[in-house]
Amino acid sequence: MRIASLVPSATEALFALGLGDRLVGVTHECDFPPAAASRPRLTRSVIPDGLLARDVDALVRELVGAGEALYRLDEPALAELEPDLIVTQAVCEVCAVSYEDVRAVARRLPSRPAVLSLDPSRLGEVLADLEPLAEAAGERRAGAELRASLEARVDRVRKAVYGRRRIRIASLEWLDPPYVAGHWVPEMVAAAGGIEVLGAAGMRSRVAGWEEIAAARPEVVVVMPCGLDARAAREEARRHRGDLAALGAQRVIAVDAAASFSRPGPRLVDGVELLAHLLHPGAIREPPAVAWLEAA
Repeated sequence: MRIASLVPSATEALFALGLGDRLVGVTHECDFPPAAASRPRLTRSVIPDGLLARDVDALVRELVGAGEALYRLDEPALAELEPDLIVTQAVCEVCAVSYEDVRAVARRLPSRPAVLSLDPSRLGEVLADLEPLAEAAGERRAGAELRASLEARVDRVRKAVYGRRRIRIASLEWLDPPYVAGHWVPEMVAAAGGIEVLGAAGMRSRVAGWEEIAAARPEVVVVMPCGLDARAAREEARRHRGDLAALGAQRVIAVDAAASFSRPGPRLVDGVELLAHLLHPGAIREPPAVAWLEAA
């Protein structure tokens, strides 16, 4: 089977399932595992590089409001690859090529590929989606095994932090303007022994004023700008040092959102383990190769 992945999280999941050899094309953002870089790139973003956070937010709002796409799909390149399956998503209009656009393109392709949309909003749904993804690729057992393994890791974290004092967390998905994280992040925080003071599990991230965040009295602020790594997140935090200091938190931590928080794939479990270590270091060892930095 020949698979085209139009979502970085699906690319990661396919490799984790042992199906990376079936991937014939990926997105311009697919950077993990390193082998993904060898696959043809099928998308590009219309957002220019180098914009400040507030300018990115303003441009995204303008394009979405006008019904314009944020990503371009290279239809001729996709047609040449003759995929049997295209994996995409519809949960976030600013994260990938439009689902409806993908379906329209698929109907025009000579290979007549099936289209699978993965649209989780909660942590359990992210892990459950591994099974239909594997089944669509003809390897259902691999999906069940990987799901069980990842769920067992989350359960071990929950047990390790059980009975410990819950730490009040504000997870910020953007800083200019501030967005509080939703979807699966509040559940990740809860599994790690914390309380997400603003974001709601299963709901979209939302804009919140600095005053509202301060009123929630977070003890720890986790800076996780969507799509950025830990170093870039720390730079964003430093640009807003005064706003973050005014929150009164004991710690401000920058994490690699692109790796372990933003993308609904297997590495969210790494993010749960990292949060648990940061909140309760005596209970959980620091997971290997998961980047984070003190940002205060």
